[in-house]
Amino acid sequence: MQPNDLERVARQIRRRDLQAVFEAGAGHIGGEMSAIDILTALYFRVLRLWPDQPRHPDRDRFVLSKGHTACALYVTLAKRGFLPEEEIATFLKPHSRLNGHPNCNKVPGVETNTGPLGHGLPVAVGMAKAAKLQGAGWRTFVMTGDGEMQEGSNWEAIMAAAQFKLDNLTLIIDHNRFQQGAPLSETNNLAPLRPKLEAFDWEVTEINGNAMSEIVPALEHRGSRPHCIVAHTNKGHGISFMQDRVDWHHKVPNAEQYKIAMAELAEAME
Repeated sequence: MQPNDLERVARQIRRRDLQAVFEAGAGHIGGEMSAIDILTALYFRVLRLWPDQPRHPDRDRFVLSKGHTACALYVTLAKRGFLPEEEIATFLKPHSRLNGHPNCNKVPGVETNTGPLGHGLPVAVGMAKAAKLQGAGWRTFVMTGDGEMQEGSNWEAIMAAAQFKLDNLTLIIDHNRFQQGAPLSETNNLAPLRPKLEAFDWEVTEINGNAMSEIVPALEHRGSRPHCIVAHTNKGHGISFMQDRVDWHHKVPNAEQYKIAMAELAEAME
């Protein structure tokens, strides 16, 4: 898909994600909206995947370390053909396999269970190392939140990835500047992220993480070292009253807000 096609798909995913969170009465809508453009580019252009064979040995791996934004992943997987699109209506309902955090034992296309922050990148390092040991050509991508990068386990994994020369690993940091309860700048401010990753001998690309024209080439880049994409995004991207508002980390729109948000996303599709 070309960037304009990817933008259209991302807007469709945003609308379905919003609907799912509204109907479920729970979700992490702000961080989902910031990440959807990247998820769309990954699943509809970059990742080598076979939806009818979700465990194909030659598939690329993607780990959503910020697992609380699982609904966005489910909607993306459904649109890509990993599960029925009508199943999204079961999000968070009793006995649904679409839980608040992704479960690899239940949902096809999910590579590993995530939720506890700081776990996804270490697992992804192990995946990338496994590919090297096997002489395999598949790649590993992992997305973390910027607040999640406060976890020390991530920096141990970053150090290990450089030591093992994992040029088949791409870390995407969803740098929307907000975490649960407060801006990143008021908690443990890691910005700027680029020099910190470069100090660990990683290659770093900074992009507008809500612009397909920048997302696609960054994800398709291949270098000789582990690669980090610092994706500058907007919490609640695409919805005016949610954007860059910390209270929309974990909040559900009321009926009037839902109507406004759906209208804004529909207008963006015209």
